[in-house]
Amino acid sequence: MGGGIGGGSSNAATALVALNYLWELNLSDDELAEVGLALGADVPVFTRGFAAFAEGVGEKLSPAEPEEKWYLVVRPNVSIATVDIFTHSNLTRNTPKRPLSELLTSPYGNDCEKIVRMLYPEVDKQLSWLLQYAPSRLTGTGSCIFAEFDSENSAKLVQQQLPDNVSAFLAKGRNISPLKETLANYQLAHTESN
Repeated sequence: MGGGIGGGSSNAATALVALNYLWELNLSDDELAEVGLALGADVPVFTRGFAAFAEGVGEKLSPAEPEEKWYLVVRPNVSIATVDIFTHSNLTRNTPKRPLSELLTSPYGNDCEKIVRMLYPEVDKQLSWLLQYAPSRLTGTGSCIFAEFDSENSAKLVQQQLPDNVSAFLAKGRNISPLKETLANYQLAHTESN
């Protein structure tokens, strides 16, 4: 809770996709995304199952294909309520909208990061430490932070340098969700066996 990595949204989307399949509802990805949006802003990206550029509150998705890098995800021992960041008086609210092509080639920016770092010293400390080793960012409104690496080995080397009391894990970037891949493979095998 409060880590900003979409765990609850991913779980909700997985349940929707699985029930759609098991109950043979045959809802389209658009229909599942609409149902998912009622559950949370991040649910549609997970129901669709592809890397995307999100607009609106997260419901307007354009497919994207970022490089599938390795990530070291660090979870400082704090939970952050999104509403506390979005309602903060110092949050920048007039950042110009940029197209995906520009976002993929420009330096990273997150208007929430300055506020989170100011309010949560533990996040600031961990992010400052990670920035010594690799490009590192805050997840949305936090509290998790992540560093980007070209290889699993590079990520592991930095992970091994973290203090024992820091919670962290490695993740491989994926442009297609494993759930969608598994479901497609299962449907293909089921079709071929009939």
